[in-house]
Amino acid sequence: MKKEKKFTFKHKEPSIISWVTAYDYPIAHCAEVAGIDMILVGDSGAMVQHGHESTVPITMNSMLTMCKSARRGAPNTFIVGDMPFGSYETSNEHAIQNAIIFLKEGNCDAVKLEGGKRIASRVEAISQAGIIAIGHIGLTPQSATQLGGYKVQGKGIEDFDSLVEDALALQESGATAILLEAIPEPCSKMIKANVEIPIFGIGAGAGLDGQLLISNDALGLYPNFKPRFAKNFFNEVLKKKIKTDENFTAIELFAESLSLYKSEVNNGSFPSQDYSYPISEDDLANVKKSTYWK
Repeated sequence: MKKEKKFTFKHKEPSIISWVTAYDYPIAHCAEVAGIDMILVGDSGAMVQHGHESTVPITMNSMLTMCKSARRGAPNTFIVGDMPFGSYETSNEHAIQNAIIFLKEGNCDAVKLEGGKRIASRVEAISQAGIIAIGHIGLTPQSATQLGGYKVQGKGIEDFDSLVEDALALQESGATAILLEAIPEPCSKMIKANVEIPIFGIGAGAGLDGQLLISNDALGLYPNFKPRFAKNFFNEVLKKKIKTDENFTAIELFAESLSLYKSEVNNGSFPSQDYSYPISEDDLANVKKSTYWK
């Protein structure tokens, strides 16, 4: 019997929400076994699964294939489908149609969109259609070229102000939660202080309502670019397993690695400063002049 997915988007959950990406059956299965709260079938699959240099080339069809696989692996976990580039930019109607496809064909529970003020009308339209929409601001990989590459965001007062205004616009438009990416921890915490909805982070420091990590980074399955916030939990688990001289499978190692990630998220030890982006004293002093700094 299929279990009820018990998950609520409250500003203060009993514990910090653990969130990982999964693009296929085995990793989604491992995430569910590990007790991960949420799975993101991310457009990052374009890079870590399909070998593209950016997230832009991934299509709706490819995303739906990954969503279906992840759902079969994790039938009882809350799954978010990442709307790929080109699936929501043209119109509100187009955005609603594709969001519905993610739910009906991809078996997702919610969708995620990149952008703030510029996509607020899309979020509003999707939310009014009865679909859970999660925003994503800061470093948004689909538009990384416009941002000057894969760079840390929010370190200047104008940039910080813009991020807070993006968060407020998304909240006003009906977003259920917001993901912050590649933002220094003090700035992330202050963005959180300005809104009422849950704030999740990936490379945005600790002290938020939830943490996301790319499963390929957590498991050491991506040979190329490694962001600062990517911690390899697989190595820690493997070293302990080898010492026990037990027989074990890769699936067991992956599940235990994700369980360790969940544990460190819950107790607040991940992300530590080693896996967070720094901000200089001068930059922080400047950002604190913002009218949004409380």
